Amino acid sequence: MVTKALKIALCVALSGTAVFASESGKLAARAQKSFKAGNFSKGYSQLDRALVASRKEADLNAESRILIAMGQVRTMSLDFDMADSLFSHVSNNVGKTTRTMLIKAKIGLKNATEKFSEAVSLCEGINKDDLDGIADELQGAFYSECAIAYAGSHRDEKAKEALKMVDKRLDDDTGIYYWTEGRLADLLNQGDANGIYLKAEKESVKANMPYTTANILYHRAKYLSKSNPSKSRELLDRCKTAFELMGLPKNSARCAE
Repeated sequence: MVTKALKIALCVALSGTAVFASESGKLAARAQKSFKAGNFSKGYSQLDRALVASRKEADLNAESRILIAMGQVRTMSLDFDMADSLFSHVSNNVGKTTRTMLIKAKIGLKNATEKFSEAVSLCEGINKDDLDGIADELQGAFYSECAIAYAGSHRDEKAKEALKMVDKRLDDDTGIYYWTEGRLADLLNQGDANGIYLKAEKESVKANMPYTTANILYHRAKYLSKSNPSKSRELLDRCKTAFELMGLPKNSARCAE
């Protein structure tokens, strides 16, 4: 999750508010920049202020998207119960783009907690009409999460079908395809997951996205833990330091295990 897939999802969730000259939109745009720079405490504070502003503006769509973004950040920081609580407060009276954002975010939470069968149920329960006409970027992020859910449930063909949709919806330089392909190789125990993760990591470094890079390091380390324990330990040390500097203690502790 950012993983670049989560970074793209966060940008999409914020984009509907950031394009307006409202106070909530300006604060959401600033939060997006803070998260990309790895400043989670500042970014979350900006989102919290954006949420208050959206309620003053009586903008239900903006409020819903900010809640989704806040839940995604909580997922990224491993605060899963809080993420679930935030998602539960999103209004049902929103457009199809916001509904799809919410479902994608919920699937991401299920994947992060390895409840893959529940994630698959969310993927298969979506109204296909809601996917028509929404931004390719959001569709690609949705299919990425579903591909991972299917792989975690060992449904090989469905995972590969969803991966093809990621390729169709997103440009090659986003890095999300490599991330998704790496997770599939890892979860299905097929192919060189480390090599694919490494491609995703290089794209993340190039795009200067510290959270994404550290998260990929963690998954590379887990994958190599048995075959190359010394390399795994090196990667864990790197992600531990990176998450510490981002102010994400739960992520850092996970890398120290």
